[in-house]
Amino acid sequence: MSRGIEVHDLILAGVALLGGLLAGLLLRTLLRWLGVRAGQTRWSGDDVIVDALRTLVPWAAFAAGAAVAAEVLPLTPRTGRNVNMALTALLIVMATLTAARVITGLVRAVAQSRAAVAGSATIFVNITRVVVLAMGFLVVLQTLGISIAPLLTALGVGGLAVALALQDTLANLFAGVHILASKTVQPGDYIRLSSGEEGYVVDINWRNTVVRQLSNNLVIIPNTQLSGTNMTNFSRPEQEMTLTVLAGVGYDVDLEVVERVTVEVVTEVMKEVEGAVPEHEPLVRFHTFGDSRISFNVILGVGEFSDQYRIKHEFIKRLHARFRAEGISIPSPARTVALTADSPSIVIPHQRDAQGTPVAPSL
Repeated sequence: MSRGIEVHDLILAGVALLGGLLAGLLLRTLLRWLGVRAGQTRWSGDDVIVDALRTLVPWAAFAAGAAVAAEVLPLTPRTGRNVNMALTALLIVMATLTAARVITGLVRAVAQSRAAVAGSATIFVNITRVVVLAMGFLVVLQTLGISIAPLLTALGVGGLAVALALQDTLANLFAGVHILASKTVQPGDYIRLSSGEEGYVVDINWRNTVVRQLSNNLVIIPNTQLSGTNMTNFSRPEQEMTLTVLAGVGYDVDLEVVERVTVEVVTEVMKEVEGAVPEHEPLVRFHTFGDSRISFNVILGVGEFSDQYRIKHEFIKRLHARFRAEGISIPSPARTVALTADSPSIVIPHQRDAQGTPVAPSL
């Protein structure tokens, strides 16, 4: 039989608990200093690790103090075993939560670094978190003396029923995994679906894909719909793209001068406007003899999809001003109608004013 608990036993147990608590506080202070140092590095993974250890290490120190206190006290073998089991389970729980935070944080950091955007593909983060927590839960049950074999058997049998009940959810889950694994779409890409939805991919989670439009509205698209429709990805294989602007000049101008002036304006825009590609080679291509003008295309370089509107805006303004300065005409569409004595009669439909009253037609 174990002896009774005396005063010096309580004092020693209290000293052990206090020592564990003080050690936890000191270690937490040390880890806070390490967190500041980690924040100065380029790699974001060390920030995740240090932040997670700030939670685990103090609890581990306190559990160590509690274990020493349990050894000091004259407990019965059964009570001592239960206390050690409980402390072990507590450490496993804290280690599982810490591992989940570290691993999911690293997964998120890798996803962000590859996508080069602030958003993240949370489908991988969520799957990783669930797997780590499930493994930790099974280890805790095993540590507490609870057999996990019947639980695994029940999960295996019930998994089929769950899969049948969650067909749509699982279809979206695997569609999201397939989209990310194939790298056809990544967070930060600008996409346009055949159904008309377009915008920046903000996140791909276990059920849907979140797309932010240029108007800053969010469009929620199920992963199965995204993987089963025609889609244009304007960010792949690279973000830089070309923009074609249609223009035209009169028949009485020198096309060599038009080409030279347009190339100069393109070069100026590429170097001065934000989002343009300075090394882009200006291209001017005449292509059509129209009714009142000669049409041509101007090809501009754009850094990424949303930059095209600003670049096109600046280019048209500068080209129009330069054409006016150079005396290059930009004719309006016109059509000449010749009437002769033997021409068939022309029927002109009645015209009405804003109030609906018939007015005489004018020629």
